Amino acid sequence: MATTNVTIRMDAELKKQAETLFSELGMNLTTAFTVFAKQAVREQQLPFMVSKYPNAETIKVIEEARNGIGLSREFTSVSELMEDLNADD
Repeated sequence: MATTNVTIRMDAELKKQAETLFSELGMNLTTAFTVFAKQAVREQQLPFMVSKYPNAETIKVIEEARNGIGLSREFTSVSELMEDLNADD
């Protein structure tokens, strides 16, 4: 099978971390990206779920919201809400 070169731009620190990880898994960066591409083509989608995991601060705020902490007060009308939003406090 003929091969071709692919150029990928990424943050230098990310590259270093990826090379370290892939080395620990017994492969280099080229092999890892080839495995990724083959799996994506085979599955016709990314071979992993793309999601954004919440960090500690986000988890804390979510928990506070669930417990009713830090929520805004209730408004009885849109004009009351707008008045509060436009207040200089």
